Amino acid sequence: MDFSNLWLYITPPVAGGIIGYFTNDLAIKMLFRPYRAIYIGGKKLPFTPGLIPRNQERLAKNVSKTIMQSLLTPEELQKLARRLLERERVEAGILWLLQMAIDQVRNDREQKTTKILAGILKDLLGESLPRLLKVLARKDDFLEAQIDQIFDQILLEFELTDLQASRLADWLLQVVLPPDTIRLAIIDFLTDRTIQTIDESFRERTSGTYWVVANLFGLRNSLTRLRTYCLDEKDATNSRILELTQDLQVRDRIRRIVQNVSLQNLPIGTVRQLRKTTGDTVRQYVRTRGSDLLEGFSKSLDWEKIASLLLNRLSNSQVMNSSLEVVSKELALLLERYLEKDLENLVAQTIPILSIDQVIIDRIKSTSPADLQNAIEGIVRNELQAIVNLGGILGFLVGFLQVGLLLLNGI
Repeated sequence: MDFSNLWLYITPPVAGGIIGYFTNDLAIKMLFRPYRAIYIGGKKLPFTPGLIPRNQERLAKNVSKTIMQSLLTPEELQKLARRLLERERVEAGILWLLQMAIDQVRNDREQKTTKILAGILKDLLGESLPRLLKVLARKDDFLEAQIDQIFDQILLEFELTDLQASRLADWLLQVVLPPDTIRLAIIDFLTDRTIQTIDESFRERTSGTYWVVANLFGLRNSLTRLRTYCLDEKDATNSRILELTQDLQVRDRIRRIVQNVSLQNLPIGTVRQLRKTTGDTVRQYVRTRGSDLLEGFSKSLDWEKIASLLLNRLSNSQVMNSSLEVVSKELALLLERYLEKDLENLVAQTIPILSIDQVIIDRIKSTSPADLQNAIEGIVRNELQAIVNLGGILGFLVGFLQVGLLLLNGI
């Protein structure tokens, strides 16, 4: 072997290795660079921009298609949803939301929750309920069972106690029938015509001793004198009437009468008619005035104050705080039962709404070529470097093969 021509044997492997190495390195770099098209003399240079920046939109669609068909399939999303919506996680989430809502109500300095609740209560009682009442009141049997129950249990069995009867008797004698009222009633009753009618009737219908008295003395003068006495002697008449009511024990008589008043003492037919009349009267009143009554009652209330009292009571109630866990468990169980039946349909409806494929496409398209290059190289950096090294190795082997051919020809 002529060592003076040693460079002929060394150069091909070395040159082949260098060319293969840098050729692959350049090819990989041309996948990403340049990031933008380069123009010279108004003409775009070939291979600009790089392969990936030039086909970034197509790459985004293919990546999205691959992910949706292979990774984020409906079945995988269902499995993911089941793992995320396990009962313990859902229960903890609901409990956290309820506690946060309670804390928000407690710390609501602007009274937003109070105003919202006040508006709801006002709308319910002042507007919605009257409209609903008008519709329900059109039925013939509206409140029939409730009215009959009230009538049977309260009105039918109602009886005054001794104390109530005594107070009612006192009220009747002091307010309704005081002595002066009785005196004026006597004066109004004893007109000339009335006195004449009484006198004539007494003369015609009496007999015996009473007939003698009626015809000899008559009642006209006595009744006329009584009327004159009531007119001229007011105070004395009132005193006599008061004494008379006390002597005759009018108060005790009235007390016994009102205490014995009971619907149960009436005939059954009368009671049934009273029950029907009571129901018809109540229903007619509700039809005509019920909505106005509710609206007027609603306007008279301070709904914000009522809402504030309700919220304060609820937020500070130990029962409310202790029931949060129970409520969260029940809601979590309810959600779990719902998902067992409709999770597949729910996921199928959710996928188009979320537009995951479009999100992936938009995200890749909005990523700059430099960031996209860094992301890809961060994943396959070693593999890309192995390709570059492989190019150098293959170039070296090709050069070494050429040296072998030269040696064979030299032989």
